[in-house]
Amino acid sequence: MAFDFAPLVPAGSPAPAVRWSPPGKYNFTFGNNDPEGLDVAELMAAAQGALSREGRRLSDYRLHMGPQGYRPLREFLVKKLRRDAQIECTADDILLTSGSLQGLDLVNGALLAPGDTVICERDCYEGTLNRYARRGVNVVGIALDRGGMRMDELETALADLKKTGVRPKFIYTIPTVQNPTATIMDEARRKTLLALAEDYGVPIFEDDCYADLTWSGERPPALYAMSKTQNVIHIGSFSKTIAPALRVGFIVAPWSILSRILPLKTDAGSGGLEQMMLAEYCEAHFAEHVPQLRQRFQAKLDTLVAALNEQFGTAAEFDYPPGGIFLWVKLPDSVDSMKLRDKALAAGVVINPGPEWSLDKQGSRCRMRLCFASPTHDEIREGIAVLAEVCRKEFGVPTRSANVERRVGA
Repeated sequence: MAFDFAPLVPAGSPAPAVRWSPPGKYNFTFGNNDPEGLDVAELMAAAQGALSREGRRLSDYRLHMGPQGYRPLREFLVKKLRRDAQIECTADDILLTSGSLQGLDLVNGALLAPGDTVICERDCYEGTLNRYARRGVNVVGIALDRGGMRMDELETALADLKKTGVRPKFIYTIPTVQNPTATIMDEARRKTLLALAEDYGVPIFEDDCYADLTWSGERPPALYAMSKTQNVIHIGSFSKTIAPALRVGFIVAPWSILSRILPLKTDAGSGGLEQMMLAEYCEAHFAEHVPQLRQRFQAKLDTLVAALNEQFGTAAEFDYPPGGIFLWVKLPDSVDSMKLRDKALAAGVVINPGPEWSLDKQGSRCRMRLCFASPTHDEIREGIAVLAEVCRKEFGVPTRSANVERRVGA
């Protein structure tokens, strides 16, 4: 008889994992990148160049460069963040992490305890919401409109919390290409957010993972750049612009909090070869690679929009996003996207149901998030056709002939 480990697992631990199996034929989940847009030859050359020049640094856990990561990559980020996000920082303000998910965990670990309160967008990244739930944190959700987090609701929430003696640990936001809504908070609203945060003595946790992926190539200044009181923690990633499997992200923060985060990074440093290769590659190719990637993503978005128009007509509602790799879609009220997820999976289509990406479970019941970066154009068209047939069969969504085509392109 096999030993039973179950009684030894502490209360509150995550549910056991299920064994991994390959995703369905038409996979519209995960923040994967476009495999055809990956500069494999240039990445190979960058790895070779970095190894030839500094490969012996791999003999040290931290590449002989300290706990914050490979300094040339941090120095590249200093220049990139100044150019793209108007952030003024030094290499010593940056900590390289194993993806931005480790950044989330480190900031949460430094600031949160069970029973604490945080504020975030009502529709929000699933990984963030799950982390708060596991830590026993109270989450106050703020509604979004087309300009991102609503400042009137935020002000009301802060005032109400103050009346009850609760000071939130931070306001978590994805202000530039928000996940899952893909909204962008404009500069005026950012100023209001910073003013409210300062008035109520609450810091801001800015997740900037998708900010390089605006179709125009332009974005408002980062909240970190606009802050006059150093009350913002900023995280980002190379997963969406280069490759998620490299697992390289970063935190930018004042030393007063970075010094509290560093002791929690107990993995003896993130992957050294990946950092060395990225530094070599990005210095030479990042500026030309990202615009090409944006073009590839927007072309796939247009294919997705056309497929939804053809197969669903007005039964699928969405705003054409200003960037990113996902579309936040509302289906008719008859559709339960949690049930749709299971029915679609049986037909080979994988989607993200709305309630997993929202604090408003009922309001997001008929929503789904569709990621379009990884599937081919043919897979997008075929997958949406299969998904539409499931919706017609299982939920009575009107046939496309009963709908009017709309929305093509930006």
